[in-house]
Amino acid sequence: MKRVWERLRLYCKTLHPVGLAFALVFFTWSMSPSLLPRAWYLQGIATGISLAMGYGVGVTVAWMIRKCGVEPQWSDRTKKIGWRILLVAAVILVPTFLVLGSWWQQIVRDLVEAPRTNQANYLLVLMISLGIWFILLEAGRGLRFTTNKLTAVALRFVPLEAAKVGSLIVIFALGIFIVNGALYNGLIAFANWSFSGADHETPDGIEQPMIAERSGSPMSAEAWDSLGQEGRTFMGSGPTAAEISALTGREAKQPIRVYAGRESSDSINGVAQRVVDELERTGGFDRGTLAVVTTTGRGWVNEDVASAFEYVEGGDTAIASMQYSFLPSPLAFIADRETPMIAGRALFNAVYAKWIDLPVETRPELVVFGESLGSYGGQAAFAGAQDMMTRVDGALWVGTPNFTAQWQEITDSRDSGSPEILPVIDGGQAIRFAGDPEDLELKSDWDDDRIVYWQHASDPITWWSFDLLLNKPDWLKEPLGRDVDPGMTWVPLVTFWQVTLDMVFSADVPSGHGHNYGEDAADMWAKILHPEAWTSADTDKLRALLTTNLEPTK
Repeated sequence: MKRVWERLRLYCKTLHPVGLAFALVFFTWSMSPSLLPRAWYLQGIATGISLAMGYGVGVTVAWMIRKCGVEPQWSDRTKKIGWRILLVAAVILVPTFLVLGSWWQQIVRDLVEAPRTNQANYLLVLMISLGIWFILLEAGRGLRFTTNKLTAVALRFVPLEAAKVGSLIVIFALGIFIVNGALYNGLIAFANWSFSGADHETPDGIEQPMIAERSGSPMSAEAWDSLGQEGRTFMGSGPTAAEISALTGREAKQPIRVYAGRESSDSINGVAQRVVDELERTGGFDRGTLAVVTTTGRGWVNEDVASAFEYVEGGDTAIASMQYSFLPSPLAFIADRETPMIAGRALFNAVYAKWIDLPVETRPELVVFGESLGSYGGQAAFAGAQDMMTRVDGALWVGTPNFTAQWQEITDSRDSGSPEILPVIDGGQAIRFAGDPEDLELKSDWDDDRIVYWQHASDPITWWSFDLLLNKPDWLKEPLGRDVDPGMTWVPLVTFWQVTLDMVFSADVPSGHGHNYGEDAADMWAKILHPEAWTSADTDKLRALLTTNLEPTK
């Protein structure tokens, strides 16, 4: 034990006091509230990263001061006093902010209607954060060691300054190769191949449909096994005509759902064409309203949003969608942002090419919707807001990621005085933003062709951006959302990692918060589609039904 303490003491001597001081400040900042409640182990990761960043900033500041020619010569006594002050500050601040952090997290849980947790778990945050900090610190030292070695080798051939620059270029080029080069592409291809094996499972309670209006049925050209796990789930779910009639008291049709899996064709365009073939087979182009849906990752469609659409339109609907990847959504969100856009364009353009040739008086209304990566990919089918308003009769974009170009353009063009979390566009004439259904109620008239961006103020998927590293966003300058802790503030570097880790369990909060979009879909579609026979009582009944989770279609 004595040897362990001696090694620890020697290791601590290698740490820079200015770096430690900054690390302590970043520790206190990391405990501040963010958009969503964090599990204690995620808080530990966020705090560990913050410690490493703070230490790095402190060391960099000290290095810059030395480069400016300022090198204070402290006496041994002064150094001892400084270390003792730092130690006392740590002894006071660390436990204080661990307690405050656990308290702040309970407040955030109350705001998003999540159950409270045991605050004692926060005692483990310190251990995890120190472990993460140690790993990152040693990784940084390893990188510095590698750079120095490369510099030493280069000195045999070039002057010192050129050797330093050359070694940095080599390290930087290696990083680019790993992040965005052949190795990266190979890893993505390998990941797709790996996850394709798990795509053949079918969730419990989902059975092959036996009706012509579904892809994957015996009457369909799309084999049940080819649809992928999410495709089978979507085709094996949803309301029947009888269930819609039971809710509305009016005659209803059996909704049409068509889908093609990634395995059905060698190309994404080929998969999209198979979806169009299914629409023609099922009579989807003869329905009152046709929806084109871009999925997320492995092909997921929000069942509440899809079912609400079918209920509001009395089943006189067709939904067309497809799978474009085998990657789970979180991995696709990070690693593959090109494929969703390709798929969004391919599917919409394939459907639109057939739809536009139909007689105007008989063709269905055309709407689009998608959630998360589906919203991101779906909007890529349009050149801009005006193009979308021209080519569709309605849209519902749910939980749109911040990096979506069209979302950014529309949000940035908001009317003066309207906040970033709820922009007002041209007085709400065609495009409206909503966190809750009542946000759609504006004083101005709303055109018949309506586009809605549904986003929660506490959804980190919508608000996460690399800009958070060094820039305070408008949504943190303006009054915060209803379910966001008023104590949330922007801290350089720290807030970025807090919101990043908020994304991990962003859907594991009650509906109406974070990235969980559920029964409010009833209100959203009722406002977008505004069918004559639909009433507010119907909306209330549909909300109640969605809350209880719909049973799969047999």
